[in-house]
Amino acid sequence: MSPDGHTSIASTSVLVALGERSYEILIGRGLLAHAGHFILPVLSQKRAFIVTDANVAATYLSPLATTLSQSGIKTDHVIVPAGEASKDINHLAQVLDAMLAAKCERKTMIVALGGGVVGDLAGLASSILLRGVDFIQIPTTLLSQVDSSVGGKTGINTSAGKNLVGSFHQPRLVLADTETLSTLPRRELLAGYAEVAKYGLLGDAALFAWLEANAQTALALGTNDQTALIHAIATSCRAKAKIVAEDEKESGARALLNLGHTFGHALEAEMGYGGQLLHGEAVAIGMVLAFELSARMGLCSKDDAVRAKRHLASIGLPVSPPKTGPRGKITPEALMAHMAQDKKVADGKMTFVLARGIGQAFLSREVSEPALRATLAQALAS
Repeated sequence: MSPDGHTSIASTSVLVALGERSYEILIGRGLLAHAGHFILPVLSQKRAFIVTDANVAATYLSPLATTLSQSGIKTDHVIVPAGEASKDINHLAQVLDAMLAAKCERKTMIVALGGGVVGDLAGLASSILLRGVDFIQIPTTLLSQVDSSVGGKTGINTSAGKNLVGSFHQPRLVLADTETLSTLPRRELLAGYAEVAKYGLLGDAALFAWLEANAQTALALGTNDQTALIHAIATSCRAKAKIVAEDEKESGARALLNLGHTFGHALEAEMGYGGQLLHGEAVAIGMVLAFELSARMGLCSKDDAVRAKRHLASIGLPVSPPKTGPRGKITPEALMAHMAQDKKVADGKMTFVLARGIGQAFLSREVSEPALRATLAQALAS
């Protein structure tokens, strides 16, 4: 039942428990068409400013504006180009200028309508606009529904690396409409699946086993039965919500969510954020490398590393790094240089998420350069 008691929409709810800043993640089919009903209770004024990208706007901006209008909510919007290249200081400035031109107030709700790029960009803008205004996430990609829309991380990329400028700013509500996934290119859907697999690989061996048996069903969006898909999304969100509630600002356990990301971010930086390598694809490769490094260091069995790689490959994700990028041949040294710029570096030491097995991730700053270089060299040569 929707908050106004008139519209019945089946949804699964996951709570992110952060005291007075707690919020719900609602997951279900058809939520966007009734977004006004769900959003109205968390508004301080009947006004919203929507941030979206050109691809998403073509399909979902008008329906969202319509449902908000039907609930008496006035809207303005800004549209940024689709793609990772919009997550930079120039587009952040454009979004802020548009918000100020629309005379947004501190009680105006910012609504991020789109994937992870829009969510990160709108989230950061809302965290600094007028020294902080509330925002809502309406993620339209699988990756953003299970990962980037939840937990309050916002950020933009710089020439030095990915997400090096940002803030922690929790949303007031997350509406994850599984129907929006039906318009995703298959490649984008699979890239999002990498983050679902991540939750199994880092801390839930039972989930990973379930995914090995059911992932193809969950990703078959042409069927009317989305039970498996909703289960995968909700389970992922519960895993992240639990970790965020324990460690909101990544001083400890939350860093486990970066499984594959130290490698993945280095690959993205080397490839130049131009779309040749999607974030989820980079994370998939990064998780394989994390398990291969763990096996090389004697921390986990080679069988577990093979199992992780085999599953991701069976879904259709890349499991080996690209050999060349915009600057030519990719080398272990180039990737290690990017890793040295990672925001998780502490006292000059890189932080890695390694594994003792499927579902047994842990943090380590004790990775030897020779082991890291050998792992990268082998992957780049394969």
